[in-house]
Amino acid sequence: MWAWLAIAEAKRPTAPEPAPPAEVAAQLIGAALVSSTAHDDLRVLCDDVGHRLAGSPALDRAIEWGRAAMARDGLAVHTESVTVPVWNRGEGRGAVVAPVARPLHLLALGGSPPTPPGGLTAEVLVVSSFDELAARAGEASGRVVLFDVPFTGYGETVAYRSRGPLEAAKLGAVAALVRSVSPTSLDTPHTGMTRAPEEGAATVPSAAVTLEGATQLHRLAERGAVKVHLELTPSAGPDAQSANVVGEVPGRTLPGEVVVLACHLDSWDVGQGAQDDGAGCVIAMQAAALIRDLPVPPKRTIRVVLYTNEESGLRGGKAYDEAHAAETHHAAIESDTGSGQPLGFHLTRGEDRTVEADLAALAPVSDWLAPLGAGTLDAGGAGADISPLTARGVLSMGLAQDLTDYWPIHHTEADTFDKVDPVLLARNVAAMAVMAWAVAEL
Repeated sequence: MWAWLAIAEAKRPTAPEPAPPAEVAAQLIGAALVSSTAHDDLRVLCDDVGHRLAGSPALDRAIEWGRAAMARDGLAVHTESVTVPVWNRGEGRGAVVAPVARPLHLLALGGSPPTPPGGLTAEVLVVSSFDELAARAGEASGRVVLFDVPFTGYGETVAYRSRGPLEAAKLGAVAALVRSVSPTSLDTPHTGMTRAPEEGAATVPSAAVTLEGATQLHRLAERGAVKVHLELTPSAGPDAQSANVVGEVPGRTLPGEVVVLACHLDSWDVGQGAQDDGAGCVIAMQAAALIRDLPVPPKRTIRVVLYTNEESGLRGGKAYDEAHAAETHHAAIESDTGSGQPLGFHLTRGEDRTVEADLAALAPVSDWLAPLGAGTLDAGGAGADISPLTARGVLSMGLAQDLTDYWPIHHTEADTFDKVDPVLLARNVAAMAVMAWAVAEL
């Protein structure tokens, strides 16, 4: 009897084991580089759906696009409801009216209230920092404050877009203009979100102007008084229902430990949202699809989250964190800086937490990614959507890319599908797939 049991035990099938890690990495890279799925999916998102402002019918169509694409690729997909703010841009016109007459190319900033009917005309106060605004506080009342601040890095310079209008309003300004947050320009304005008013505070109509427009206004102001005319007609509506789209590849032995692949599905209402962040969505989706196609799934669950409302409120990220706070998140990886040449990954665990041990543990992954040019691993920021996870100490990564061609089109009408290089997009998919598999398996 015992001999029979021993024979039966010997014949019982055993769970398959993955190939050596370096071989799996090479397999994922090879599959990514010959696939056009990510590029094809992005074409549909950009050309058939287009830009995807929070609360818009277009974003609803994009949510269905994401659900259908991940289901097609064999992921277990569901949506999670999120309530999002609604803001409509309306029309925007601007002009310099003195001492010269010329058009002023601009885009209203997200959350801006409208100008009075017929617009407003006022003298411009040009400042180059918050310190200069404070020093000239007595000159701001009744004026349009222009923040002409050169780009030194997104994290530093974007503060003038987010906080500038509110700071100008505190001093009695009637409107605010912000130099577009970009190092270069072809007279193209870059929109983006302003910070919501503090409790009891007010804000003012606000718009981004081009680098060319801002610097000319600055030069004119150095010679004397400058006046502009602004007409902005944005409007806000009641909150609307939206959703995060979630697709999973279940882990084989530790399914309760989750590795999130993050991106945001919403975009601004200009261009097609191709680089910001349609590319990030297809990178995450295709990386998960390639992992699903492996003969053996990784130990931990891979979870793609197409977040809603990153651009105008981050409600998708906050809602996900609240809904999944009790789960074990092993890591989170975000792609939200376009589709340029992948360089590697930035790692963080939030403030006051070191990632030295993580960098050491992931050193072999650097070697696997080196042929792609994506082997650099360092400490740095990860991404806005996963920031609630980061704040809780979850290992968070941001896919690092060459941003040379990203900043000039960021948040502009020029963020369109034709700017996406299919070869570089495939390299990004490969880098994301290898890192996601590595942290889910090793």
